[in-house]
Amino acid sequence: QVQLVESGGGLVEPGGSLRLSCAASGSIFSANTMGWYRQAPGKQREKVAGITSGGHTSYADSVKGRFTISRDNAKNTVYLQMNSLEPEDTAVYYCNVYPVGTMTWGQGTQVTVSS
Repeated sequence: QVQLVESGGGLVEPGGSLRLSCAASGSIFSANTMGWYRQAPGKQREKVAGITSGGHTSYADSVKGRFTISRDNAKNTVYLQMNSLEPEDTAVYYCNVYPVGTMTWGQGTQVTVSS
């Protein structure tokens, strides 16, 4: 069974940056479009960014120009570089198959943007 392990979250001030990582076990990773999702308190999980196996990317309007998704197929890892963070970006961030998460969800990584 594929496992997803997210890391890199933390507390950052508005305008700051974080880089999230998601390591996936299993060979299925490289064949799939992968992506990041987030869930803020009291809200539904939403899509943030996706990247195909060939490197084509897509972003939610709310993060365009601020977030960059990338992947390393050799390491079965997908990354999310987050710049110019805003309090509205506060959420638990998850990775999964994109745009529909078909793998078992990991525990996520908490991102808190606050002064």
